[in-house]
Amino acid sequence: MSDLTRAQHWRKRAEELRTIADGMRTRSVKDNLRDLAEDLDRMADRLERGRGLTAGAARALEVRAEGDGNDMKKSAATPASSPSQLIDARIEELGDWRGKMLARVRALIRQADPDVVEEWKWRGVPVWSHDGIICTGESYKSVVKLTFLKGASLKDPSGLFNSSLDGNARRAIDLRERDHVDADAFKALIRAAVALNTAKAR
Repeated sequence: MSDLTRAQHWRKRAEELRTIADGMRTRSVKDNLRDLAEDLDRMADRLERGRGLTAGAARALEVRAEGDGNDMKKSAATPASSPSQLIDARIEELGDWRGKMLARVRALIRQADPDVVEEWKWRGVPVWSHDGIICTGESYKSVVKLTFLKGASLKDPSGLFNSSLDGNARRAIDLRERDHVDADAFKALIRAAVALNTAKAR
């Protein structure tokens, strides 16, 4: 498929996703579909300007476009694509401050836990695990969201958690374009999450 053909395909899919979003009642699903449609339009613009994507980045975007638009369809990576490669592709695909932010927190997670396992779940969500899920990394139009599945059980002396504060189990960190990540505090939180998972796994 040529870049121009792919761009036309993505613009058509973006319009389809907006139509699906208009029929959704759940605000978070509606917003997620609209954000994806904007990502498709932005990548189509990039292709039309002659700025190509790697095959991995193109495939990751297509998986999101096909999977997120159909709740009954489970997206899957190609057999040759590892979770780490798909996360690489997601970072490249985003191509703006969100990609840089996701790359930054990913590097900090790896520094905090060299044994962390990278996974790719739920129609294209980066996940970091060690004896269970530590956190997920979702990208939306205005935030990169890191959701800690057992965040309510973690001490957060630096006050990094700023979202999903009322949940019984989860806590999240919403990072916006100009936000600064406190590297030491964030790595301490990752290590605490790993310690919690490890203790429960024994």
